[in-house]
Amino acid sequence: MSFQKSAVLSACGKFRYRLGRRWGDGRPLAFVMVNPSTADADLDDPTIRRCIGFARSHDFDAIDVVNLFAYRATKPADLKAAGYPVGDENDDHIARAASSAGAVCCAWGSNARMLVRQSEVIVMLRALCRPMALGLDSHGVPRHPLMLPNSARLTEWTP
Repeated sequence: MSFQKSAVLSACGKFRYRLGRRWGDGRPLAFVMVNPSTADADLDDPTIRRCIGFARSHDFDAIDVVNLFAYRATKPADLKAAGYPVGDENDDHIARAASSAGAVCCAWGSNARMLVRQSEVIVMLRALCRPMALGLDSHGVPRHPLMLPNSARLTEWTP
């Protein structure tokens, strides 16, 4: 399968605001996760490959990935060292992804459970769309795509 790949990074490369993968003409499934890792306009990581699989199984033609925090880190714990890990352009990219998506899948996992940022983004999303999830943990937090079975289905999530 051939993909059109895109990514919006900061000039310094330390922040990734948006990542896209397109294989058809329809609307994307937007994913909102915690923070970007290694994926960029050329490279897919395991999380992005899982997102593509879930989008395809739900008949979407693309993914549009944004995050609570735009700072690129392989571990969410590294966000504390970033100063302002949200990133100056992040809220704008979250809003645009949510507005243009066929559905928005919240998928930040339990690492974000106690973060004020989660609440800020939920308010933004609820003004723009009906948030969905592929599954919830025992605290009612949307599960991360790597922690889900292939059979997971999108359902409306009311935080």
